[in-house]
Amino acid sequence: MSIVTRLQRSVLPVLLLALSGCTIYSPPQGPAPIETRPEPGVVTEQKQPPVAPQPPPAREPNAVAAYSGLVSKARAASAQGDYNGALSLLERAQRIDPDSAEIYLELARTYAAQGQKEQARATAARGTLYCRSQSECEALRALAR
Repeated sequence: MSIVTRLQRSVLPVLLLALSGCTIYSPPQGPAPIETRPEPGVVTEQKQPPVAPQPPPAREPNAVAAYSGLVSKARAASAQGDYNGALSLLERAQRIDPDSAEIYLELARTYAAQGQKEQARATAARGTLYCRSQSECEALRALAR
């Protein structure tokens, strides 16, 4: 018998024994807990009425100031036909304020100008979740169609 065969015969049982200790199932340690229900006639805690959802907080002026320059540069780049540059600037602006409908609107317009109609629709639809003014909402809805 060769040394390889001997090694296989001695290592295989040890390996199987070691792996059998690595099972993931462990049986429950006791009976399952019993759920108790209050008796009918016993007064329990009164449930609070649901709270109306709060409107989204106003954007911080610093965030608007931080991304407005990027949006302006993106508009200029898009007007010159540099859509990739415009998209890059708008993505940077979106990292500053990911909840800005203005940025979503400019992204959608840039995608549409680039010929990516489906991407423009999807971006505009996402932007409608964040619009704060009637004009933004209407412009985003028009691009989402």
